[in-house]
Amino acid sequence: MEVASRSGEDAAVVAGRGEVGLRARLGAYVALTKPRIIELLLITTIPAMFAAQRQVPGIGLLIATLVGGTLAAGSANALNCVVDADIDAVMRRTRARPLARHAVTPRAALVFGVILGILAAAVLLVFTTWQAAVLAVVAILFYVFVYSMWLKRRTSQNIVWGGLAGCMPVIIGWSAVTGSIGWPAWVFFGVIFFWTPPHTWALAMRYRADYAAAGVPMLPVVASDREVVRQIVLYSWAMVACSMLLIPASSWIYAAVAVPAGLWFLALAHLLHTRVLKGAAAKPMTLFHLSNLYLTAVSVAWAVDAAIGLPVVGWPW
Repeated sequence: MEVASRSGEDAAVVAGRGEVGLRARLGAYVALTKPRIIELLLITTIPAMFAAQRQVPGIGLLIATLVGGTLAAGSANALNCVVDADIDAVMRRTRARPLARHAVTPRAALVFGVILGILAAAVLLVFTTWQAAVLAVVAILFYVFVYSMWLKRRTSQNIVWGGLAGCMPVIIGWSAVTGSIGWPAWVFFGVIFFWTPPHTWALAMRYRADYAAAGVPMLPVVASDREVVRQIVLYSWAMVACSMLLIPASSWIYAAVAVPAGLWFLALAHLLHTRVLKGAAAKPMTLFHLSNLYLTAVSVAWAVDAAIGLPVVGWPW
């Protein structure tokens, strides 16, 4: 009886370890997709769909687009992890990523990323529009081959042009609804394009040593703090100016959020600039966290504005 009892306990332990191992493995594959980045991308996809229809789109189309977008973003991020495995292993901020800690093999991650990309294209093609499917594939290829494999390690402007991939969810969302790309989608594309450098460079200022150790020439690594914050201010002004261009295509709801949010962002960008010029502690992470909040607020305002369907402001002429 005692031997049988011990055998049962041993079997339970082995089964428990197997369950933990399976959960850890699944968790590693989920981590390859960088879920937090996907959340940020989807935040810009939904408003574009609402704005394209000027009301809440069909639930089936909404779900299909979000599923396809999630798979596409997960594919790009997983393939990026394969390309950046050596960098991630060096940087303290990324040492816990699956490939850096050998939780997943490069080959498995590569296959996983490719499969996600194929599924993304299939979902968007079948349930939305062929334009959305093509744009998703273009975004994946651009992020992997142009940004990850070429720009990131070669130029301090890597995130400026590489950030184009992060702008794609807006036009994918709009295209999924209409099969075309309206000018408001291009305007919000511009908002995200100009938002990306202040967002990323603020983070890179905090982790400058990490990027330097990994040999990634982010602007804060190769330029002075004065030059970095100067460019942050310029891009911030461009971002806010671009966001104002959506007011004529929206109602007062969007303007009521976008205007004060933009002024708040500009105030903190200038504060960062002033602190650096005075030689005080820069505290760039304040702007980094605000950038996430800003993009979320403006995106939600654009979505709510479209969902309610109030008359648009229109151009003054």
